[in-house]
Amino acid sequence: MKMLPRLKETFLEGRNWKMLLLSILATGLSYGLYKGMLDNYLSEIVNLGEMGRGVAEFFREIPGVMLVLILALFYMLSAETMYKAGAVFLLAGMGMIAVLPADKVLVILSITMYSMGEHIQIGMKNTLSLKYARTGHGGAALGAQNAATQIGTLVGYIAVVAAFSVLSGTAGTYKLFFTVAAALAVISLALSFGITGKSETDSTKRRFYFHKKYTKYYMLEMFYGARKQVFFTFGPYVLIRVYHADAAKISLLFAVSAIACFIASPIVGRIIDRLGYKVVMVADTLLLVIVCFFYGFAHHIFPYEVASVVCCVAYVLDSIISLASMASNIYVQDLADNQDEVKATISTGVSINHLITIFIALCGGWIWQTLGIELLFILSAVLGLCNSAYAATIKTKKKAKA
Repeated sequence: MKMLPRLKETFLEGRNWKMLLLSILATGLSYGLYKGMLDNYLSEIVNLGEMGRGVAEFFREIPGVMLVLILALFYMLSAETMYKAGAVFLLAGMGMIAVLPADKVLVILSITMYSMGEHIQIGMKNTLSLKYARTGHGGAALGAQNAATQIGTLVGYIAVVAAFSVLSGTAGTYKLFFTVAAALAVISLALSFGITGKSETDSTKRRFYFHKKYTKYYMLEMFYGARKQVFFTFGPYVLIRVYHADAAKISLLFAVSAIACFIASPIVGRIIDRLGYKVVMVADTLLLVIVCFFYGFAHHIFPYEVASVVCCVAYVLDSIISLASMASNIYVQDLADNQDEVKATISTGVSINHLITIFIALCGGWIWQTLGIELLFILSAVLGLCNSAYAATIKTKKKAKA
């Protein structure tokens, strides 16, 4: 009950912020159900192999690459309208995967449609949260928005754990819960139509911004995007294909990872402030090498059951290590002349990140299928070492003492 007065202090008068947060919460619930089941559904029902999973991820990432173009084409539309358009795409994608047969092409099309809505909404959520915030409460507004997303997603994961702990993973069971996720997407869309007004979209997200002084940042984003994609796409799939993890176990892993990141995020932030972004960018990918080694070779070192647990622990550790990517944003802030330049540069970095990930998804699937998971995670470790070596060449600014 104490939360509502705090939110009223954070946001302006009116119902827009309430509709936004409720819509985000419903979307989070829907996404938690969807993400908690998706990898198992692709492996067990759609019969996507290692290469097929890479192809699916290739198309899922396409909307992220196209986002700048999409926002440029529809720049005349308000942030509210774009948010609602994103909700329509989310519902279309979720509805398609719920009702269409488990055909590989149709499922990949459904995933791409959902991803389109997901990417459209990402920037709009931030824009609208800041628009509806009281002066000086922008950070709290973004925190409330993020909390709504995380709470909804976590509840969705836990629901999958509970359901698939007692139900078998048949096609009918998956379809039932995808239908529930689609119903939640309908609720989110309905709530979004309660948001009124015509806020401007963030102009820095409509264009690429390149400058020589950010060259190292762009390169670091390429390395980070490449190595991140290996774990994001193939981490859960290794557990499913090699260790036969069911949907309950995978969703529990996602839930534990989300909780661990929630706890670790402020700690990592303080470490960045204390040690500096350069030290963190070098150290995090050195730790990644250890994680990659165990993920790729655990089945050669430990008994089957122990190796499965080791890989789960490694997955959670990788999620925590990924939080160190915040350091690159601080690096950009250190170089930038103003805040608009920071936002434009980070937006461009995200696009570069997405561009490299679509190729890593395809290459990773091929490497796993033809050469084995050992080489796949050796590649991820090498990319991490390249990231560390490149980060070590950064020259940090010496802050003047007060």
